[in-house]
Amino acid sequence: QVQLVESGGGSVQDGGSLRLSCAASGSIFRLNTMGWYRQAPGKEREWVAYISSGGSTNYADSVKDRFTISRDNAKNTVYLIMNSLKAEDTAVYYCYADRPGRRYWGQGTQVTVSS
Repeated sequence: QVQLVESGGGSVQDGGSLRLSCAASGSIFRLNTMGWYRQAPGKEREWVAYISSGGSTNYADSVKDRFTISRDNAKNTVYLIMNSLKAEDTAVYYCYADRPGRRYWGQGTQVTVSS
């Protein structure tokens, strides 16, 4: 089993920044891609960004050039730096990690952006 624990969410004003962290523990051998989804109230869960075990990254168009995903393999932690936050970024952010044949999820962390 793999446990993912997110932290770093909170409330920020429009234009502000936050850094989310997601620490993996347990059977972390062969974890591949890690990333983030988000879910706003009344909306479906939306993919935000991912980073491969080799460091390749990809972003949703809605966050490109504002969010940066990074990974510290020694700490088994993935980060999401969010700049120029907008009200529409308000959501619960979920970390995920993939192992061949299985995806693991964190419990989510709330991000609220007020205008």
